[in-house]
Amino acid sequence: MSVPKKNHWLIYQRLRFLVTVLLVVSCADQTESAVTLTKSEDKVRVEIDGELFAEYIYQGQPKPILYPVIGPHGIGMTRNYPMVSDSFGEAHDHPHHQSLWFTHGSVNDIDFWSILEGAGRILHDQFLRLKAGGGRAVIRSTNRWLGPDGKLVCTDTRQISFGISDSARNISWTITIHASSGDLRFGDTKEGAMGIRTHPQLRLTANPERGVKSVSGNAANSEGVTGADIWGKRASWVDYWGPIDDQVVGIAIFDHPSNLRHPTWWHARTYGLVAANPFGIHDFEGKPDGAGDMTVPAGESITLRYRFVFHEGDANQAKIAERYAAFVKSEE
Repeated sequence: MSVPKKNHWLIYQRLRFLVTVLLVVSCADQTESAVTLTKSEDKVRVEIDGELFAEYIYQGQPKPILYPVIGPHGIGMTRNYPMVSDSFGEAHDHPHHQSLWFTHGSVNDIDFWSILEGAGRILHDQFLRLKAGGGRAVIRSTNRWLGPDGKLVCTDTRQISFGISDSARNISWTITIHASSGDLRFGDTKEGAMGIRTHPQLRLTANPERGVKSVSGNAANSEGVTGADIWGKRASWVDYWGPIDDQVVGIAIFDHPSNLRHPTWWHARTYGLVAANPFGIHDFEGKPDGAGDMTVPAGESITLRYRFVFHEGDANQAKIAERYAAFVKSEE
C-alpha cells in the first residue's frame, strides 16, 4: 500500500525538525567558554563564563602580578599573602612571592626579585591590546624596569593569554625584554624568574611555626623526578598537585623549547615556590659563579615563553605531557 504524498511531506518536516534539534544540541555542547576582560584603574579582571579566573594587577605593587588565580572547582591556586596581610593558614614569609609574576634577582646587578631596600621596580607603562573572543582573552602591555635611583634599566613587552581546555584553565605568558638602555646582563642567581607561589596545601612540607600545620602536595617533572628532588633540575615542565577542599587539583608550568637554555632549571621549593630560571647555573649545578650570566647587547632583546595549567587530578590524570606537546605546537 502506498503512503499518501501528504504523509510524505509530514514525515519530511518532522525529520527536518529532529535534525535541527540535534544540530542545535551538538553546537551547544561545543560552544566555547566566554572569556572576558574588564579594565579598572589598577587591574584587569579576567572572567570565564561570568566567574572570576584571575586579575592582572598592574598598579600599586612593586611589579605587575596575577592575583588571585582561580582554578577548577573555584579553588584559589596561589597563596593570599602578602596581598592579604592577615591570611590564615599560610606562611607569612618571602613577601616578594606575590602569587604569579616575572622578575629576576640580578639585572645589571640590580635585584628585581626581592622588595628590599635598594631593589628595583617594574612599572606598567601602557596597554597595547586588551582583547577577548574565540574562547580566549589577551592582555598585551609594555613595562619599565627602574633601578633604585629611578633610572631606566630596560623595558619589556609582555603578552598574557587566558583560556580553558576541558576543565583545565591556562595562562600563557610571553615576555620580551629589551636592552633599551645599553647592554643588559642577567646575572647568575637562583632568584628568578617566571614564578608562582602555590596554595599552601600544595606545599611538599609543612611549617607549623609559621602556621602551616599540614600539607598534601606532590611534585613531579617531565624527566620523572619527583618530590623535593626536582629543585635545580632541568625539565620541560613541572607539576604540583594535591587535595584542596576534597578536590585534587594541580598547577603545571611549561618551558617552551624556544627559550634560552631549554630545558630550563627549576627553582622549585618544598614550600610552594615554583620558578623557571635559565640563569642560575651556579646555584643549581655548583658551577663557578657567573656560569649562568647572559648579556643582551644594546638594542637587542630576549623572548621567553611559558604556560601555566590549572588542572584537576594528578599529572597523569591531567595528561600534562600531552598538554605540553600541544603547547609546543601553539602560537601562544
